Amino acid sequence: MNKDNMRSRASESFEEGNQAREEISTQPSSFSGADTKTEEIETGSEKRWAVVTGASSGIGYHLAELLGERGFSLLLNSSTEKIIEAQDKLVNRGFDVDAIEADLSEFEGVEKLWEAIEALPGVVEIVALNAGVGTGGDFATETSLEKELEIIDLNVVASVYLAKRVLPRMVEQGRGRLLFTSSIAGTMPTPLEAVYGASKAFLLSFSQALHHELKDKGIAVTALLPGPTNTNFFERAGMQDTQVGTEGKYTNDPREVAKQGLDALFDGDDHVFASSAKTKLQGELGKFIPDEMMAKQHKKMAAKKS
Repeated sequence: MNKDNMRSRASESFEEGNQAREEISTQPSSFSGADTKTEEIETGSEKRWAVVTGASSGIGYHLAELLGERGFSLLLNSSTEKIIEAQDKLVNRGFDVDAIEADLSEFEGVEKLWEAIEALPGVVEIVALNAGVGTGGDFATETSLEKELEIIDLNVVASVYLAKRVLPRMVEQGRGRLLFTSSIAGTMPTPLEAVYGASKAFLLSFSQALHHELKDKGIAVTALLPGPTNTNFFERAGMQDTQVGTEGKYTNDPREVAKQGLDALFDGDDHVFASSAKTKLQGELGKFIPDEMMAKQHKKMAAKKS
């Protein structure tokens, strides 16, 4: 699809949603002016939903699993049919789980997910925007433009679009939590992952800005910044033959990354480096290390061995 057309359609769809919300807002609302006692009663009688994108495996699956353990009903999303396998596994654990297969790098996929969110019976309290993709290689000579535009559409455009959809609803409710999966890569120059690193830097900045806009409105926004993690990310990015895609990815466990991300979200933190001591130290020390040194180290880790 033509990307300009995609964004134009997204804007038109958003305006239509605004008009619908304005019509609804003229009707009596259980959240409008509700005191704490009333809100607790309503929360107890309604389903409390958590939405997780990129939930078929890795960090996203564990975010969903841990939210299920916290008592939330779950709406899972992924771009492949593997999301049904994830749903079955979580249902077998006794969780209340819906799933929707939708490619969030496309307008239709984002709208499909949003329509499913709007139809949920109850309160959407948690949204974890975890879906993301990367690619490795030299920008000028090795990577494809198509793949890099997909990175921007999934990691950036879909995240902005869904945040623009869910946050007004959370503000109306007077409560909600939004988690963005960024990356420690978003804190440094990332040669051989140039577009991926830039997309994660955007998410970090975007998330922190929203955190400060919304913290006084009962809405928590947190950026989760994992280091290299043992998931299928590096295989999908074509980075199996790199130091970071082999030894490096075992630095962090996906369940522990997810746990630390949710702990930070519920604590109201604006960001968290996860999960190992090495990653946390790298994240904190990175503030004081020159970009030249950070870029050189990243390039070494992301370069092909052969």
